Amino acid sequence: MTPFDLSDDLFAVLPDLVALILMFAAWLGIGWFTERPPAGRPSVSVLMTRFRREWMRQMVLRDPRIFDGNILSSLREGTAFFASACMIATGGLLALIGNGERLRGIVAGLELNPSEQSAWELRLLVTMFFVVNAFLKFVWAHRLFGYCAVMMASVPNDPRDPAALPRAMQAADLNITAARSFNAGLRSVYFALGSLGWLGGPWVLMAGTLIVLWVTWRREFNSTSRRVILRSLPPPALPAAVPCGPGGSTRSAPPPPQP
Repeated sequence: MTPFDLSDDLFAVLPDLVALILMFAAWLGIGWFTERPPAGRPSVSVLMTRFRREWMRQMVLRDPRIFDGNILSSLREGTAFFASACMIATGGLLALIGNGERLRGIVAGLELNPSEQSAWELRLLVTMFFVVNAFLKFVWAHRLFGYCAVMMASVPNDPRDPAALPRAMQAADLNITAARSFNAGLRSVYFALGSLGWLGGPWVLMAGTLIVLWVTWRREFNSTSRRVILRSLPPPALPAAVPCGPGGSTRSAPPPPQP
């Protein structure tokens, strides 16, 4: 193989490399920007952390707390549904990658180049990476919502109990962490769908990445739901001190988890 052949090969795969780098940069970048937005323009995910803490504050005063348990059950059901869907998608991708004849038939039906069999398998592996990452995020979110349920159950029924509010805030922090993992799983699902554009070539992958990036940004920073949430916001964090003893002594509240 001559240097000219190497240059031709590099030139041929350069658009694919650029498209792949763009997709992963967009995936990591929008995730970081969503959880750490500018102070003057918080994302929907960050705004909802205030309502999650307010939920736990109100739970302390609510009797009975069946309503809160039902809400948490619905959150766990959502994570379980997406985790199951990701498992099915992973199995389908593995079956498709392992069945070369069927893969060649699909590629030929799409009028793409059916000779580059290994290239199509690699492209599907990228999609499977996002699906598996989403599955792991959903499973962990489901687990954290379970921890949150246990923590909520440990909150004393008497709102005057000095341990009630601090323990409720612990449950809120677990809830926020679980929601963050759930949102990361959803972003992975979005980019898994966008990565399927690679089957049509690097330019289609770039277009799919930009579309997914725009949709994700819009839902977090310029959606109708965000404008509704901004109408009335609860306080962003705990007071400077919370009661911790029967004598009315106080201690500083633990810092909430950083977004």
